[in-house]
Parts: sequence; structure tokens; C-alpha cells
Amino acid sequence: MRVPPDVLRRLEIAAPRYTSYPTVPAWSDAFGPDDHTRALAAVAVDEPLSLYVHIPFCKELCTYCGCNVVITRDQGRVERYLATLDRELAMTAAGLGGRRTLTRIHFGGGTPTFLDEEQLTRLWSGITAHFTIAADAEVAIEIDPVVTRPQQLTLLGSFGFNRISMGVQDFEPVVQRAVNRVQSVEETAAAIAHARAVGFGSVNLDLIYGLPHQTVASFARTMDTIVALAPDRVACFSFAYVPSVRPNQRRLPLAAIPTGSDKLALLEVAQDRLAAAGYRAIGMDHFALAGDELARAQQTRTLWRDFQGYTTQRARATVAVGASAISDFGNAYAQNEHALGQYEAAIAAGQHATVKGIWLSEDDRRRRDVIVQLMCNGWVDLGSDGERYFARELEALEATERDGLVASREREILLTELGRTFVRNVAMVFDAHLARPDGRRVFSATV
Repeated sequence: MRVPPDVLRRLEIAAPRYTSYPTVPAWSDAFGPDDHTRALAAVAVDEPLSLYVHIPFCKELCTYCGCNVVITRDQGRVERYLATLDRELAMTAAGLGGRRTLTRIHFGGGTPTFLDEEQLTRLWSGITAHFTIAADAEVAIEIDPVVTRPQQLTLLGSFGFNRISMGVQDFEPVVQRAVNRVQSVEETAAAIAHARAVGFGSVNLDLIYGLPHQTVASFARTMDTIVALAPDRVACFSFAYVPSVRPNQRRLPLAAIPTGSDKLALLEVAQDRLAAAGYRAIGMDHFALAGDELARAQQTRTLWRDFQGYTTQRARATVAVGASAISDFGNAYAQNEHALGQYEAAIAAGQHATVKGIWLSEDDRRRRDVIVQLMCNGWVDLGSDGERYFARELEALEATERDGLVASREREILLTELGRTFVRNVAMVFDAHLARPDGRRVFSATV
């Protein structure tokens, strides 16, 4: 994939990642706890339901990190947080009208395995006390192999966790030191082996390209190691350098951060190495072995995506608990307060800790479906009236067609190979909120 310099200059812009539509900057702080309650009550009884649990704690701060984390070794803070989670789970279940069946569960962070075995057991007991878990549920957790003990993985496997995502970012020592995330290949391999042994049927490894000191040669070495570890899936994310909103990133050596064609070359290395090893590109940033269910779903254009990543099990609603957690009710989004103290105080007062959100209009829902199809399946059918409804957008796509991103601009839009890499640029064409003066926007570059 070679991109002419003039085309790359046009494509290398700041853009949303479209984990939601409308994107978070378009949400309103006028959306509060009462809206959250109404959205919960509107979830249909018989629809699939997903649960996200945010564990914000980490022992150290990685300098590249863009997540909502709390650096602590104070177990008192953890205990208070777990008690708050239990109250929020009860409140959420009550708002849904009682017990509900979960088809997806995802623990994210932070570092969920910051919790010890007793704490993980208590959290799991709280979930099962308020919800029923489907027999074929997708139950996933994000871990740091360095801080995760084999006993924790064994326990999680006994609960029914079947998917695991491990942060790697890069195996090159100079890069690891620069981002304050040091882990060995041996530690990672041991975690993978134990996870598989205790019942995790799918292993994903997370990488980041665009970190300080990465070169084509060094990243090729990392990719060769990743292939040798043989995960089922690989996520290779573009480093989102946004020091204005992530002050920890100011510690990074700016001059050593690859940009433009140098950064794109790193992605090309990942794509080439993974393709040669039998992985298929899935949506944006993700790769899966050809026999994986994600690869099969993309072939049939049934792949779906939400805040927890790509999936074949589309849940109509995701209820989320924890500080900064985002719920997706289908017709609304709601985000919890980021600060632990304010989050805990709201739940203790018996109300949702909602700090902002949005009710989706019919136009929002229609545009969301278009963007999700593009992001997941590289294709979308705009519908029988699509050429009329999206006439302005189809005209705007002429520029992306000239740059080689789309192969057609009629009722059906098909992305090219280059278009799949720059799918965010195509999705922006359908974003009706970008031009509205509804708040400051900080997005990462598409390269």
C-alpha cells in the first residue's frame, strides 16, 4: 500500500474513531440521571443485553495511555469502588425491571486484574446476583500480563470468561522504556499458554504503532514475535497523540514519535506480516485468523462494533457500570462521572452518576448504521431512498473516490483497500455533527 505524498497530506487529518455516533464531543451535559433512568426503562425485555464493567486502577501510569485510569496502591480506594459497583449493578438491574440475560460481558480498564482473587470473586458474585448469564455468552477481560497471576486466570476461567485481550504495544526494549510499559516475550507467552489451558478460547494481543523510537525494522521484529505467539486476533491501533487532553503524553520524546509516511509504514509492516501468517484485516485496526468468527462475519457483512470492540454478538443495549463507563441504549448514550469521588457520591445518593449523554434522533440512528457498516464491513447499502437522503454526502464522496478510497458512490458504497485503512475519512462524510458549534473537539490523526 503506497500512498502518494499529496494524497497522504489530504488524508492525514484529525478525525473521530467512531466507537459511537454521534461521537462523545456532540453529547450534552444536560443529559443527566433522569435521562439515564428513562433510557434503562425503554430497553426491551427480550432484547440481547451487554454489560461493561470499568476497573480504573493501575499500579503505574503508561506515558502513552489515553484511558481513564487511577494510579494507586491503596486498597481502601479499591474496596470503596467495589462497594459502589455493587450498588450500581443493583440500581441498573432494578431500572431494567429486574434480572436480565447477558449475552456479552466485558471487563475493561485500567487493569481489571488489579483486583485480587477475592475481589474478583466478589465482583462476579454481584453480577450474577443481579443478572442471568446466557450459556453462550461472550465473556471478555483486558489484562496486563506482567501484573496478572496464573491464579487469577484460573479463577476467571472457572467463572466462564472465554475471551482475553492482552496489552503488548511493542516488544522492543527502547520503545517499552519510552512508554513506561516493560514486559518480556516470556511473560506474555506464559500468560497466553495459561489462559488457553484454563478455558479462554480466544486470545487477542493489542499493539500500538506510532510510539516513540519505533522503526520499520524494529516493528517488523515485534510483528514476527507476535506471529510466533499465534494469537487468534491482533489489534494494531494507531497511537493517538493528544497531549492537550492526556498530560501524561507530554513526557514522551516528541522528536522520536513517527508521523506521516513513517508512521504509515509501520502499519504496512503489520499488515504484511499478519497477512502472510493467515490473518485477515477486520474492520479498522483489527486482524483475525481466517477461520475466526470475526473473519467469517465480515465475509457475510454481519460484523458489528461497539465501545468494547468488534463482535458477532450484537447486543441491542449495553449497560455500563463504573467511573467514566459509557452505556449504549440503542436510542441514547450515557456516560458516568470520571472522578471517583463524584461517581461514588452519586451512586451513594441513590442516583445514576451520569455526567453527559445524548438522545439519538432518527437521523442520528440512520447515520450511525451507515458509519458502523463502513467501519465493520467496508460496505454499506444506503437503502432504497439512500441516493436522495444522502445526496449531499454522495457528492462529497467524489473527493474520496478521486483519492482511491471508495469504489462506488451510488446506493451501495464499497471501500477499496486504501479506503479500509482510511475508513475514518469516509465515515466523516456522513457525520452531521462535525460542522456544529457544540463544543471543543480533540481528535487523533487518521495516520
